[in-house]
Amino acid sequence: MFATGFSRLALALGFAGLLPFVGAAMATWLAPVAWQGVAINAFLAYSAVILSFLGGVQWGVAMSWPSSGHDVMARLVVSMAPSLIAWPALMLHPLSGAWALAAGFVVMRLYELSREGRQPLPAWYQRLRTLLTLVVLICHAAVIWRFMVV
Repeated sequence: MFATGFSRLALALGFAGLLPFVGAAMATWLAPVAWQGVAINAFLAYSAVILSFLGGVQWGVAMSWPSSGHDVMARLVVSMAPSLIAWPALMLHPLSGAWALAAGFVVMRLYELSREGRQPLPAWYQRLRTLLTLVVLICHAAVIWRFMVV
C-alpha cells in the first residue's frame, strides 16, 4: 500500500496529524464538563487549520506545473476554497461550524478524486487521503453527535 520511504513517512505524519482530531473529539465526550467547550473549540480550530492545509497542497501542485493554462488557474482557485470555508466556519455556532468543516473535507476529497484533481497526485497519496478523510469525518460526526445528546 505504501511502498516507498517517502510514502511511509507521509503515512506516519498523516496519522500523527489525526491525533488532535481524535483527542479533541474524545475530550468533547470524556473531559470534565467545564473542559468540553474548550475541546470543541480546539477541535474546530484544528479542523479549520487542516482544511486550509489541504488547499495549500493544491496551491503547491499548481505551482509545480510549468504552464499557466486553464488547469493551473482552476487548481489555484480550488486551492483557496478550503480556507474560505474554514475561516467563516469558526464564526458560526460550533454545531454549524462542525457541519461546514466536515462538508469542506468532503468537497476537497471529491475534488482530489475527480479527473482534474487527481492528475499529478501519486496513488499512495490518494489512498492516504481517503483513510485520513474517513477518520476526520468520523471525528466530526462524534463532535456533531455530542451536540445532539446535550
